[in-house]
Amino acid sequence: MDRNAESQVPERKTLDYERLEIGEPLPSYEYLLTQEMLEQYRQAVQDPDARFPTIAVKADIGAYHRKYEDAGSVNARCAYSCYNPPVAGRKIRVTAWIADKYVRREKPYIVTEAVSVDEDGRLIDRVITHELKRPQEVGKKWQR
Repeated sequence: MDRNAESQVPERKTLDYERLEIGEPLPSYEYLLTQEMLEQYRQAVQDPDARFPTIAVKADIGAYHRKYEDAGSVNARCAYSCYNPPVAGRKIRVTAWIADKYVRREKPYIVTEAVSVDEDGRLIDRVITHELKRPQEVGKKWQR
């Protein structure tokens, strides 16, 4: 990687849950969807006709981790809506933001939302993910 390009990458911040704002934008990014990416996805899901390899990109957490670092998380819920299948050879732009945050059973959660649009402006998909931001809590109910 070019040193100038490296210096342009913003430094990630440590997540401060209390200061996290609903609606806060996460870094947008673009990538070129290649035929190889499409074929790898189809092979991974064992479906030669699978049409949405964008699911494998993990747009929501990809954008989040471009801005924040934290102790990790556990996926609590994810809703994925697919609109138009992406086309190999076209760029896809991902825009994401913090959609919500809440505390349930004294555990902090964040909700990220991400939208993928191709270079022609076609809506590809939307993903909404709820993450428990205290991963060490998982499994405690089985401990004695």
